[in-house]
Amino acid sequence: MSTAPGPSAASITPVVVRLKLSLLRNGLRQSGGRRAAYIASVVVALLFGALQLIGLIALRGNTHAIAVCLLLVAVLALGWTVMPLFFPSGDETLDPTRLVMLPLRPQPLVRALLAASLVGVGPLFTLCLLAGSVISVAHGATAWVTAVVAVTLALLVCVALARAVAAANIRLLSSRKGRDLAVLSGLVVAVGAQLVNFGAQRLGSSGGLSALDPAADVLRWVPPASAIGAVDSASDGSYGTAVVQLALCGAALAGLLALWSRHLTRLMTSPDGSTLQAAEPAARERGASRLGRLLPDGRTGTVMDRSLRYVWRDPKTKAAWVTSLAIGLIVPVFNALQGTGSAYFACFAAGMLGIQMYNQFGQDTSAFWIVAMTISSTRDAYVELRGRALALLVITLPYATLVAVLTTALLGAWRQLPEVLGLSFALLGAMLATGAWSSARFPYSIPQEGYKNVAPGQAGLAWIAIFGGMVSAALLSAPVIALTIWLNVSADGDRWSWLLLPLGALYGALITLLGLRLAAPRTARRLPEILAAVSKG
Repeated sequence: MSTAPGPSAASITPVVVRLKLSLLRNGLRQSGGRRAAYIASVVVALLFGALQLIGLIALRGNTHAIAVCLLLVAVLALGWTVMPLFFPSGDETLDPTRLVMLPLRPQPLVRALLAASLVGVGPLFTLCLLAGSVISVAHGATAWVTAVVAVTLALLVCVALARAVAAANIRLLSSRKGRDLAVLSGLVVAVGAQLVNFGAQRLGSSGGLSALDPAADVLRWVPPASAIGAVDSASDGSYGTAVVQLALCGAALAGLLALWSRHLTRLMTSPDGSTLQAAEPAARERGASRLGRLLPDGRTGTVMDRSLRYVWRDPKTKAAWVTSLAIGLIVPVFNALQGTGSAYFACFAAGMLGIQMYNQFGQDTSAFWIVAMTISSTRDAYVELRGRALALLVITLPYATLVAVLTTALLGAWRQLPEVLGLSFALLGAMLATGAWSSARFPYSIPQEGYKNVAPGQAGLAWIAIFGGMVSAALLSAPVIALTIWLNVSADGDRWSWLLLPLGALYGALITLLGLRLAAPRTARRLPEILAAVSKG
């Protein structure tokens, strides 16, 4: 059987570029809101890029300009690497599976898609930063010629890197679980902002830009930053070094294109999971049996198993947990590293995870009716709430302990460790108690689609439930807080401060049990109202 030759690269490239422009144009025609959002994003990106360009040009002649530029290009490449994982729907042409039925060969398709990838705000923003980087370090005619090659190579490497990552993960990114990664994109931004803030403060306290020189010595040999390093080497007259650095960047580009082509070939010739019978159900059953053996028997173990599975599988629940885990660690640890923190900041971890006890039934959404059918008495409601609280404690107790130990170790405040742990356990117990009661008194629905965490018309309930509960938890923790203050101001307080650990743990356990006991009858009585509230939207 003969196969007709596929279209040549020369014919594919303009077609794919026009396709990219058509997709962009038709997308903007869909609604005025989308068009306004796109124009606003373009203006903001170009404005920020222009400011970066001016700032980099202002560095021209500075001894440490090359260090700043190398680090900037490295961070830029990192951004190109991770963005396709969190925003796979931002560019429709990122999905090569839409082209698998066409008679196209991988190599021409790679070149065509690479050319189409250069159309957009991202490449233009990258070009501004690369242009500013070479302007700040280029000196001499040879360096300017090298700069033209360097900018081209660096831009192509960034785009090819994003395309290779997207092609390697396209099966995941086009699935429901892959799209759930976008829910965590806000966390990445928050953590990244904290890292940038921390780095800026460390940079300011360590003598200025000279602190970047050790990192720059490494990055000048790492593509695509090595292309900027080649411009600097050419400016210094080290032409051999410049050639090697450009060669490294070129080799990286060739490797990324080969990797991209390989993944395209696999996508165009192999079936996806939708055409094969998956063996996951059996694996899930084996995993479930292993997890079940570690949990208590009866309804308590069943509730714990269900709650832990929600944490792992439900996108909104997983995002909330990951965010709380990350922020609960970042706040105390980063403050400790900066030398401005206190060991008591470790209690922030217990507080962040304690919030997960609020709106327990809303996390089930409309599926709560299945749970409601199994609750026929106050005892059933109590066991249900107790199982949910124990599932939360499985993660929270070791995590809060780890954060407390790490924070006190960084500060060298080991004497305060029992106090911090006692306060954390008491605060956690208070939040479990108020969270259980609040879940029964102020339930609200959590939409499963989109980025909203509260259904329309229920924002007031959410504010009352969370912030009212947090204030109540702080008041319930007041006895342990007062005891801590008294021991710290008294003359013999150091000798008895260790008692805060067992007292705080005991107080937290007792207040949790009391909260569950008070919330159980209200839960049993208000099942219809709770079901209606969590099923809304």
